[in-house]
Amino acid sequence: QVQVVESGGGLVQPGGSLRLSCVASGIIIKINAMGWYRQAPGKERELVARITSGGSTNYAHSVKGRFTISRDNAKNMVYLQMNSLKPEDTAGYYCKAETTIATTGGLTDFVSWGQGTQVTVSS
Repeated sequence: QVQVVESGGGLVQPGGSLRLSCVASGIIIKINAMGWYRQAPGKERELVARITSGGSTNYAHSVKGRFTISRDNAKNMVYLQMNSLKPEDTAGYYCKAETTIATTGGLTDFVSWGQGTQVTVSS
């Protein structure tokens, strides 16, 4: 019902920058929030940054001051600008869309995840 697609990952040297993009599509009544999560091998998936429909943001402590999340409501897109990247930022980055959709039973909240994009920070 809702598709989420990420792009923008890649290999970057320590101290470099990358910008991730994510688009949500489908029969969406409202996008309540979108966020970026990451998962490194052997570790649990963790929140990186999240932004609500009203523009409120929250960040993981480890990325504050280096990463910035933003969104384009008209395009159902969210971005993650990542600066001053460190090797410990290496992970698969996943976009999550928290939406309201219409079903035969009425309006319902629906959560969708993208397939992820790999970010590798290495010299």
